[in-house]
Amino acid sequence: MAFDTSLAGEIWSSKYRFTPPGAAPEGAVEDTWRRIARAVAQAEAPELRDPVEAEFYDALRDHRFLPAGRIIAGAGTARTVTLFNCFVMGVIPDDLGGIFDHVREAALTLQQGGGVGMDFSSIRPAGAFVSGVAADASGPLSFMDVWDAMCRTIMSAGQRRGAMMGCLRIEHPDIEAFIDAKREAGRLRNFNLSVLVSDAFMDALRAGADWPLTFGGRVHRVLPAAELWARLMRATYDCAEPGVIFIDRVNAANNLAHCEEILASNPCGEQMLPPYGACLLGSINLARLVKSPFEPDAAIDEAELGQLTRTAVRLLDNVIDISRFPLEAQAAEAVSKRRLGLGVTGLANALAFCGARYGEAAAADLTRRWLGVIKREAYRASARLAAEKGVFPLYRGEMLDRPNLASLDEETRDLIRAHGLRNGCLTSIAPTGTTSILAGNVSSGVEPVFAYAYSRKVRQADGSTREEPVEDYALAVWKALRGEAPPPAEVFVSAQTLNPADHLRMQAAAQTMVDSSISKTVNCPEDIAFDDFADIYVEGYRLGCKGLTTYRPNAITGSVLSVAPPAAPAPPKAPEPQLTPRPAALEGMTYKIKWPESDHAVYVTLNDTIDADGRRPFEIFVNSRNMDHYAWTVGLTRMISAVFRRGGDVSFVAEELKAVFDPRGGAWLDGRYVPSLLAAIGGVVEQHMTGLAPSRAGEGGPSAAAPPEPGRKPLACCPRCGAAALVRKEGCDTCLDCGHSKCG
Repeated sequence: MAFDTSLAGEIWSSKYRFTPPGAAPEGAVEDTWRRIARAVAQAEAPELRDPVEAEFYDALRDHRFLPAGRIIAGAGTARTVTLFNCFVMGVIPDDLGGIFDHVREAALTLQQGGGVGMDFSSIRPAGAFVSGVAADASGPLSFMDVWDAMCRTIMSAGQRRGAMMGCLRIEHPDIEAFIDAKREAGRLRNFNLSVLVSDAFMDALRAGADWPLTFGGRVHRVLPAAELWARLMRATYDCAEPGVIFIDRVNAANNLAHCEEILASNPCGEQMLPPYGACLLGSINLARLVKSPFEPDAAIDEAELGQLTRTAVRLLDNVIDISRFPLEAQAAEAVSKRRLGLGVTGLANALAFCGARYGEAAAADLTRRWLGVIKREAYRASARLAAEKGVFPLYRGEMLDRPNLASLDEETRDLIRAHGLRNGCLTSIAPTGTTSILAGNVSSGVEPVFAYAYSRKVRQADGSTREEPVEDYALAVWKALRGEAPPPAEVFVSAQTLNPADHLRMQAAAQTMVDSSISKTVNCPEDIAFDDFADIYVEGYRLGCKGLTTYRPNAITGSVLSVAPPAAPAPPKAPEPQLTPRPAALEGMTYKIKWPESDHAVYVTLNDTIDADGRRPFEIFVNSRNMDHYAWTVGLTRMISAVFRRGGDVSFVAEELKAVFDPRGGAWLDGRYVPSLLAAIGGVVEQHMTGLAPSRAGEGGPSAAAPPEPGRKPLACCPRCGAAALVRKEGCDTCLDCGHSKCG
């Protein structure tokens, strides 16, 4: 059952619609699917291209299979971009020249559209002696700042900011500074952070033992493992980072352990990769495959699921052969191992269709069953592709003894014995933020539904906004089938109603059937006690998870969007008054904004008048020595002053200004992200109108310094549209207002 939504149309048009040079743009999403199917089928022998293209198109239509965003945006466009979403960079050498060589490599990868992960554990700790220059080392965090600044300047593939994962091993002497890094306002904001946790550390934690911090064979310090773990958990409780990667478990389960060692993770944590490792992503949309939703016999047709899996494996395998790569080392890795990351989306919706409550045992059982079909059919498809096209170059027969292959049924193992494998790894579960919206707002990946219904603001051509309702796919299907009857509360659960145990049970169930890892966030209520929160990572380790990340609304990162009932209709507007003449003298205040991107401060003056309704703003002036601002500041102040002089409720002025984002990026003022200089001016207007005084004399964004309204929780603002609508899921920030999504 398909539903066209305006939000899906906007996502397609802004992110994925292709306009060929000198030709008309794609007219509908079906044209995008045809472009992808045609481009990817070119990797086939000439006589197979037409039938394989038809097979690919059939899988893509109706959003049953969703390639990752890099494939949708880039396949068949001849753009100089990669079709791979995920990369882990090489081992960073512990010398200045080598470090900056790796900064350059990361920049090239980000520029072509790939997210990157790095392990900074190879860089000596802060304060260590550097004999060549007779100085002390600055440590890995100082170089992470360099990567962060580089990423801030790169507009990845012309459409999005780059995403990065920074990792550090738990025995590194700078691990405590790494754990606390995001407590510092504005630092490392282009990174997701994860601690690489070894089995030895988990043993020490369980035993209540001490833990040595070492580098290069030297013990720098020893501290109780429990003390270090408490610091990690307190940081993720307060800041939602770092996450953890259980690195020894990852390597122990790796299909390719005979020829590689996993170094780090991609930005969202679903792909653990070796140096220069690369992986393709794509998701089967389980929500589209359920027959008879909400009926007693609702189920996924497993034969259809198997066929779709086989087609998806062939499609992704072909993408390896048509993709560009930012670096030769990445191309060599991709071709020699032909690693794939086939996953799912729409799981929570599919479970609701089948009457299973997300987080309960029945839902976990269904998850294992569906993912088990995908795992089995993916390996069978790879074996048949090996018979047709050849095994991947580093294939070895002993791979059958690896955990993921040892658990396969004998029929599948016999196929592999006979033909080998085309692909070294086959499955992972990636974030599907914008592609899930493209598919009609299905639930993302293996995450629960965040909100079944909410309103988003749509900006009109005249600058005004209108409210538009947005519905989750499962709710839309329910209404189509059952009208206005209330949906069953026992299965229409959301991230707000689940507890951490529900999240962990589902992630652990999925992990049993996945080669690599899973991008998922354990969302926790803001009022969860720290003692209840502190064991989440330990419990995830016990259940067999490979990596974990949490999100609790907090003062540092803000809170997720609150879902409120629709507002009552506004009363009829009174006739607007005419412009009032300016008195000879007015009283007001001047505010100073020190915008980081400008050498000169910006001064905002607001003058007030007093009438029968009391004191109100009458005019605004914006001044700066930076003449780059002159034209737009004059226009801005004349328009706003005209609005003020008309009287009435002018509070919307501040809101409109605060919603303006700068595509070059915003800035952090007094510990809060402000998406543009205009948004900072909007904060000044808001503060002035509410009568608040500056938090610091002389500088800082007044809006950033203003305390929240009584009883109102701080909201995380979208850096693209400025709306307080950011949701953290799958390790990414996704805006429910404009669809913006960013990992890292």
